[in-house]
Amino acid sequence: MQATATVLVYSDDANTREQVRLATGRRPAPDVPVVEFLECATPAAVLTELDRGGIDVCVLDGEAVPMGGMGMCRQIKDEVFDCPPVLLLIGRPQDAWLATWSRAEAAVTLPVEPVEFASTLASLLRRKHLQSA
Repeated sequence: MQATATVLVYSDDANTREQVRLATGRRPAPDVPVVEFLECATPAAVLTELDRGGIDVCVLDGEAVPMGGMGMCRQIKDEVFDCPPVLLLIGRPQDAWLATWSRAEAAVTLPVEPVEFASTLASLLRRKHLQSA
């Protein structure tokens, strides 16, 4: 298993980014690597970091401004070669169909529920690890 996993967190709201960090802790599950966070508050920062590479999972806030995570997800799935899996934070459970439209691999509702979030993030990290093995 790799030593660390890099998780990009996109939200214009510092409180949302903090919820993600707190829900994850050092690692979301015992069988996945320790997580390092890369926080982005703008769409341009997300694209810059994805161009640099090394991102294992993206967590995108569907409620972010000026560009929501759903639009950001759709864009990176179209533009980034070998795009990492995306966990989308959505405002309402009814928005799950929009997460599917955006091509996100998973979605959880805001505010972040720690057990559900950590479990979903761990699942994406496992899947990423299996694909790269």
